[in-house]
Amino acid sequence: MRVLFIADIVGSPGRRIVEERLADVVAERQIDLVVANGENSASGFGITPRIADELLGMGIDVLTGGNHSWDRKEILEYLPHQPRLLRPANFPEGNPGSGVYVGTAKNGVKYAVVNLEGRVFLTPIEDPFRKADCELSKLPPDVALVLVDMHAETTSEKVAMGWYLDGRVTAVVGTHTHVATADERLLPQGTAYITDGGDDRAA
Repeated sequence: MRVLFIADIVGSPGRRIVEERLADVVAERQIDLVVANGENSASGFGITPRIADELLGMGIDVLTGGNHSWDRKEILEYLPHQPRLLRPANFPEGNPGSGVYVGTAKNGVKYAVVNLEGRVFLTPIEDPFRKADCELSKLPPDVALVLVDMHAETTSEKVAMGWYLDGRVTAVVGTHTHVATADERLLPQGTAYITDGGDDRAA
């Protein structure tokens, strides 16, 4: 199973890179699942229905979000109708959309993507650690791969989530700071972890 995670697609330059290069990368690397953070894809702030449709049409299987998920108000009506566009699961109940998507990859493997947002220096929303427990407990038993996008400001909060979920999910990928880190590693119980995937403006 080969998974490609694209961190923070930023504005038109980021979208152009995806359009020009994604199909070739998927073919060359035999990628089975493509997940990308799209919360900055509309001029660097938010995402619109049109852009979400375009990115999903380019071959991205699931789009994750973060603190900028709500910047474009037209997305509020779109979210409930597009399950492959996520917003952080730990926003309070009643917000449109979902923070979890369960699907089947190109190779037939059932997967889940969980989108969480940290609280340090960000909006004081619900506890992402308790929310992770809740969402993981609801996943179907045949889900073989679980990828978590931990959208957070501080390294410490992302690292804490990695250790907290070690052995319970396949990977924890940090987003939000737009600065790629070089701390990718396998944690002791087998979970893959990186603090931040950066962004794709200079890919």
